[in-house]
Amino acid sequence: MAERVSVLGTGYLGATHAAGMAELGHEVIGVDIDPDKVARLSAGEAPFFEPGLPELLRKHLDSGRLRFTTEVAEAADFADVHFIGVGTPQRKGEYAADLTFVDGVIETLAPLLTRPATILGKSTVPVGTAARLAARVRELAPVGDEAQLGWNPEFLREGFAVEDTLRPDRIVVGVDTAGPGAVEDVARRVYADAIGRDTPFLVTDLATSELIKVSANAFLATKISFINAIAEVCEATGADVVDLADAIGHDARIGRKFLGAGLGFGGGCLPKDIRAFMARAGELGVDQALTFLREVDNVNMRRRDQAVGMAEDMVGVLPGARIAVLGAAFKPDSDDIRDSPALDVAGKLHLHGALVTVHDPEANANASKVWPTLTYVDDAISACQGADLVVVATEWKQFRELDPVALKGIVAHARVIDGRNCLPVQDWIDAGWHYRGVGRYAS
Repeated sequence: MAERVSVLGTGYLGATHAAGMAELGHEVIGVDIDPDKVARLSAGEAPFFEPGLPELLRKHLDSGRLRFTTEVAEAADFADVHFIGVGTPQRKGEYAADLTFVDGVIETLAPLLTRPATILGKSTVPVGTAARLAARVRELAPVGDEAQLGWNPEFLREGFAVEDTLRPDRIVVGVDTAGPGAVEDVARRVYADAIGRDTPFLVTDLATSELIKVSANAFLATKISFINAIAEVCEATGADVVDLADAIGHDARIGRKFLGAGLGFGGGCLPKDIRAFMARAGELGVDQALTFLREVDNVNMRRRDQAVGMAEDMVGVLPGARIAVLGAAFKPDSDDIRDSPALDVAGKLHLHGALVTVHDPEANANASKVWPTLTYVDDAISACQGADLVVVATEWKQFRELDPVALKGIVAHARVIDGRNCLPVQDWIDAGWHYRGVGRYAS
């Protein structure tokens, strides 16, 4: 059964969710306060890079199941189910999450709800937020208790967000146990397609649903920092962290995923979410439970400085050295440069006096707004022309497949730092390159 759905906030999460809901057969209106973003989306143009999203937008703009507006009142009048998809960035100067946008949605939407409605929060929020917002909705909405709020955390991977929206690995719905209970029924109708394919559908209380999301991100961040900490030991002993990760990854209790040593994690989720989790634990008086996350964060940030040190070891003196940095996005198949290790390393090398040229297949434009003093070029070959050192900082397929023999002919010195351990090592060594990986042997 098709539902009439609104999605408030059309960033990475909201725009993808809106298009995905239309693909699942619902009638959808996306809402954003940014008129330029709304205009681009209404023209079928995604304001960020996400594979498959532009095609999905155009498909359902044409089908009539999807439209965008800047007016919350239009969404309130149209939809019976409202998803909150706005950002919860880190507060400036603090670890805690900034809930300004989430609170703003509730304060604007709830007074406009004149008939029964369900609000489902997808944004990542500190535990306790949903209960507070549920009470605020009941207070503000003209229909009172007939306006209900639940929490439906997102588990999207940038670069795979469309797939994760249409075919999620699980659906979590937090419900207000004190409420009349319509939220679960609404969520089951919204996600009927996925449920029909036996996707796990988990119903919890509000607090548990909030903690599921941040706990998942904290665990993934911990796993990444763990292998990067082991990489430091490998570098000190001559061991190989890739062989080590392969071996321990065969243990079903551990698994191989997220055991890739490199420059560390970044993006708009993991860094700010683990910091907000620590901040919330402090507010709740259980800060000691999450003190390990501080070291997770420290290990992650340390990898960036160590990459700069590795570069200095290889070129001798950084001032005046010509360095090609391949990658600016925090991960491949994305143009997201938020807290990107790749861009941070490029910037740090520049601040140490190196002449840095950057190429990223999708993120050059975003990166140039943050680091306008770096040089940006449109292809990897141009970036490497005359370079004293090549740094592979984001594991784009284009970089993994570079021909080390051909590339050697255009650089000044055949030196490469494999910041993501993604290159075929022996091919580069056989081609005569001085190779350094993360937690691996050097040639």
